Amino acid sequence: MVSGNHEGNDVKLHGTLVRGGTSKCWIFDAAQIDGLGIDRDRALLIAFGAEDRRQLDGVGGATSTTSKAAIVGPSVRADCDVDYTFAQVGIGEPSVEWGSNCGNCATAVGLYAVQTGVVAAMDPVTTVRIHNTNTGTVAETVVATPGGAVPISGAARVPGVVQPGVPVDLTFVDPAGGSTGTLLPTGHPVDLLPSGSGAVRATLADAGAPSVLVAADDLGLIGTESPRVLGPEAERLVALRRAAALAMGLVDEHDPLPQAIPKVGIVGPPAAYRTTDGSAVDAADYDLSVRMLSMGGPHPAIGLTAAVAVLSAATVPATLPALFGRQLAGTGSLRIGTAAGVVVARIDRSDDSGPRRVTLSRAARCIATAELFLPGPQLTPVGSADHIHSA
Repeated sequence: MVSGNHEGNDVKLHGTLVRGGTSKCWIFDAAQIDGLGIDRDRALLIAFGAEDRRQLDGVGGATSTTSKAAIVGPSVRADCDVDYTFAQVGIGEPSVEWGSNCGNCATAVGLYAVQTGVVAAMDPVTTVRIHNTNTGTVAETVVATPGGAVPISGAARVPGVVQPGVPVDLTFVDPAGGSTGTLLPTGHPVDLLPSGSGAVRATLADAGAPSVLVAADDLGLIGTESPRVLGPEAERLVALRRAAALAMGLVDEHDPLPQAIPKVGIVGPPAAYRTTDGSAVDAADYDLSVRMLSMGGPHPAIGLTAAVAVLSAATVPATLPALFGRQLAGTGSLRIGTAAGVVVARIDRSDDSGPRRVTLSRAARCIATAELFLPGPQLTPVGSADHIHSA
């Protein structure tokens, strides 16, 4: 029998919708979601309406950047404030992937922790240390809280988002090697991956998230393509992910390949282009062109974990980001040209093993709190539940 908060035959689940950076993330309390009496996969599949590509009967947004969940609770680590488990919920299929982290959702979790009183607001900023349970990594968010007041809105903006939000700096602590143990899992700055009858150059980097960074010109591309233009190329890029995952030791030959990792995208030298909102970006305005995919389609900007991988790889001579991009500025920053605009990532501290702290300035905003009703008849799957996949 399913326990939890009931409304008739439905189960009621409290959630908070927060926009972090360029993603929307539903945040759930770990104790409450686990107290429903059904596993987390099933709860999220129903809540998001995952099996319908439109996610019409759920709270999912039907895109990779809006079909995300964060499950948050007290940290098991003495040096952290909260534990955060990230879930990428399937779109049009009954899948929930648990194998990766999401930096934009971590930004949302930092704001959520302050707004819900999990971490007391300080003056002028409040630091929230977050333990990501998917990868075992630690991130710090620094939330603007002038006068020790809990912020509801703010004036900070990020490329790809129309409305401003509360300023939140997100720092990845010791980001290299979270999945494989090293920044360059193959030991090579550039590897050749089979593609059709030939091969393409790629840098395989593990920082923030395992990522495959392919030379744009090897695919007949520039690196400044719009999502509309890049869309038809997605199939070729997705095909490279398996070869890269095998080379990085992320999967064995017969293992299923998660949709969320490794990340894949193209990199190229700076060139003039127009963002998706029509704004002109000159080649002098940034250091490296990057276009990433997310869950098989073009990302509207860039995931923060992918940005960390790009920046970290750029610190190593002879990698594609180092070859195509301008040298890192004296401040240790890299200006990444994305389809939505320029995203700046900076190194706060590094050593021979790579960046020790990578920071991105973001914005977050709480959109809503809600009671989600999970339809009772769906809580017990008909037949076997073996088709539900967790990575």
